[in-house]
Amino acid sequence: MSAQRKYPVELRERATRIAIEARMDPSTRTGAYRRIGEQLGVNPEALRTWVSRAEIDEGLRPGTTTDDAARLAELEREVRELRRANTILRQSAVFFAAELDRPSR
Repeated sequence: MSAQRKYPVELRERATRIAIEARMDPSTRTGAYRRIGEQLGVNPEALRTWVSRAEIDEGLRPGTTTDDAARLAELEREVRELRRANTILRQSAVFFAAELDRPSR
């Protein structure tokens, strides 16, 4: 379960789209994050982060895409689970091997 987000998804998408369009025009590029953030009630740093993430996801900027990051996190969880299962199996094998080596009465 993920944490509740401060800004709705629709607002994030709209703000990101507006900021990307504003940054394409050289006359509106300077101060675009601050100006758009104030108009929409969004922290300019949050807006900058959203635009950066959108550019990475679209392949315009180098970095790990959102889909790749989610897949990596899923694989890391799976690896942790498998390592835990291996540890349990190893410990149970040692326990039962010790039981077999114990002399019977």
